[in-house]
Amino acid sequence: MIHEIAPAPRIGMVSLGCPKALVDSERILTRLRADGYAMSADYSGADVVLVNTCGFLDSAKEESLEAIGEAMAKNGRVIVTGCLGSEAEMIRARFPEILAVTGAHQYEQVVNAVHDAAPATRGPFIDLVAQPDVKLTPRHYGYLKISEGCNHSCSFCIIPSLRGKLVSRRIDAVLREAEKMLAAGTRELLVISQDTSAYGVDVRHEERQWHGRSVRTHMTDLARELGQLRTQDGVPPWVRLHYVYPYPHVDQVIPLMAQGLVTPYLDIPFQHASSAVLKAMKRPANEAKVLERLKQWRVICPDLVIRSSFVVGFPGETEADFQYLLTWLEEAQLDRVGAFRFEAVAGAQANELPNPVPEEIKEERYARLMAVTERISAAKLSAKVGRTMSVIVDEIGEPDEDGDRGATARSKGDAPQIDGAVLLRNVPASLMCGSIVDAHIEDADAHDLFGFVVDRNTGSAAA
Repeated sequence: MIHEIAPAPRIGMVSLGCPKALVDSERILTRLRADGYAMSADYSGADVVLVNTCGFLDSAKEESLEAIGEAMAKNGRVIVTGCLGSEAEMIRARFPEILAVTGAHQYEQVVNAVHDAAPATRGPFIDLVAQPDVKLTPRHYGYLKISEGCNHSCSFCIIPSLRGKLVSRRIDAVLREAEKMLAAGTRELLVISQDTSAYGVDVRHEERQWHGRSVRTHMTDLARELGQLRTQDGVPPWVRLHYVYPYPHVDQVIPLMAQGLVTPYLDIPFQHASSAVLKAMKRPANEAKVLERLKQWRVICPDLVIRSSFVVGFPGETEADFQYLLTWLEEAQLDRVGAFRFEAVAGAQANELPNPVPEEIKEERYARLMAVTERISAAKLSAKVGRTMSVIVDEIGEPDEDGDRGATARSKGDAPQIDGAVLLRNVPASLMCGSIVDAHIEDADAHDLFGFVVDRNTGSAAA
């Protein structure tokens, strides 16, 4: 007897927002593929389109609404999930034919909505096939989400209302996922959460068994254990920590970086330096101690790269506050800096604060801050010219008229999609995406480094 297997329903996905949302999209698609669904790369081939939205800023909300509108226009069968899903009534009012709306990290609800909209055909031939997890990043790097939610009550932020209070994942489950990622070819683990430093606070840093020993649900233990894992090649992975608040115990992670267990990179959301503005933001105002700690961290780990983001034009920010921030940045000498003009977020406490900063002053301050940080970045990158450093290759270009190829890579000081790059010339024909190679740096600008691949045996340019 010949058994005919009905074609699997096809799912399209539009994923917006931060890396944490991207992980949500990966988990949703992994569940759906395990349930017998296939993936579609375009609107026309999809039975249902999922739009994973961002709802943090008004500009992000508008981008999400535009994406929903495009999916509705080009397909018509749309399920909305993600942070903007908390405003379901608004979405349905604008798009009354939406099939379903679910909120952030509501995996069961969105999967059930897909089942209702396009039931999958299950059977013994499908059930017996083991499916790998879906990845929306290149094979060589991946995001490792360690918790959901946040316990802070920053006046400009609505994340706790969108994603709830801190809920940490079991540390053995996180390490098992990391091990699985490395076995599948991942070389760089990007640790993400809303507050990585607070990992385990909600479970009182409970201990779990991992490979015959007890490990705490704590950022320091997690970082140490991740650094002891190995890639397919038997080498330590790059372990990059994002969203790290500068709590005292972060000091314990710096020696791990000096030992090579953790990538010497910290993503710390300082947001401002003025104590008055930090108080209005409802954030810790300990910038003086932070400056001392930064100096000590760099003594312990000279290659440490620190990136951060700052808000300009927060309500009540005076010229003196802003000047203090610029002076602080000159002393802090951060390697990578992003800046945002304050934007009122519906539901945020900061909207009620007095003395809003006019838009033209926000723009002027933004330009001044970026000028300072670009100058610092240019000097720091220029100091790397002449060095040879490890880089991971993200993209390889097509050959030019002479047959030479270039490649885009990153150093340990560059996070994907956020920081700069190392642009390589005349790369060997054998070079592949995901390779970790030595690069000699021969030039720099304010954002990127430029160089060529070095043969590790001869120390000269690789052929």
